[in-house]
Amino acid sequence: MRLGVLDVGSNTVHLLIVDAHPGAHPKPMASHKSVLRLMRYLAPDGSITDEGVDAIVSAVTGAVELADRSDLDGFLPMATSAIREAKNGPEVLGIVTEQTGVELQVLSGEEEAKLTFLAVRRWYGWSAGNILLFDIGGGSLEISMGQDEYPTVGLSVPLGAGRSTIAFLPDDPPTAEQQNALRLHARGILEQARDEFAHMPAPSHIVGSSKTIRSLARLAGSVRDGVGDSDRMLLRRSQLDDWVPRLARLPAASRPELPGITLDRTFQIVAGGIVLSETMRVFGVKELDVSPWAMREGVLLRYLDHLD
Repeated sequence: MRLGVLDVGSNTVHLLIVDAHPGAHPKPMASHKSVLRLMRYLAPDGSITDEGVDAIVSAVTGAVELADRSDLDGFLPMATSAIREAKNGPEVLGIVTEQTGVELQVLSGEEEAKLTFLAVRRWYGWSAGNILLFDIGGGSLEISMGQDEYPTVGLSVPLGAGRSTIAFLPDDPPTAEQQNALRLHARGILEQARDEFAHMPAPSHIVGSSKTIRSLARLAGSVRDGVGDSDRMLLRRSQLDDWVPRLARLPAASRPELPGITLDRTFQIVAGGIVLSETMRVFGVKELDVSPWAMREGVLLRYLDHLD
């Protein structure tokens, strides 16, 4: 069975095509990614501008062209926080459907946390025990925790890397004052979020997912032997705190020269690093595992489970 997941996020529009069937490991076959950086297209009232709508339509059109050539058995199009929270989100969805034929399913923040947690649980297995998971997107940060396939607690807070960059780090490179303002803002939100997990047992395994966290881990983390053929990527808070100030001193155009920093993340990687650092600090985390699977894989796995 060939399946396609289209993820219209805050930073990119990404189509992932896999071959899979119930009980099998999804095998990636093709991918199409367009850099969107949708936060640039938000008007003061919180609506997406006409230019932003055109950018979404163009990116979705390009993904659909690949999907049409791929003879898919199933197509799963979804949208996350940027469109979900936009004042004119329903109108944008209507325009996308009218011009591309794609009806995007808008996921709630809790659904994002739930689906990402499912993917991470399947990747690490039951032996991981009580998992605490951080996932940083462009518009939101999801925090979830639980011992089962779906989290007992799953929260979404407005601390995405793109959103935080637009709101707090307007200069390139950002000033120390701007970085400190973001740290204080993030800390206040995270301390409130932490209270939701107060009744939970201590985590057995702590995981980070998303492209932002993987990029930071490739830059600042370490690799150890994993189970089977897969290496295990780890990121310590001390390593992160050593690298983020150095990243912040570089202009965005120079950051892709460093390992792990790609063009589609270079503008928001500093904010992502600050948010992750504060998240780890508030939750008392010194080191986390970096998951190669995240929300798109969770969407695929849930679809296959329902078929089974």
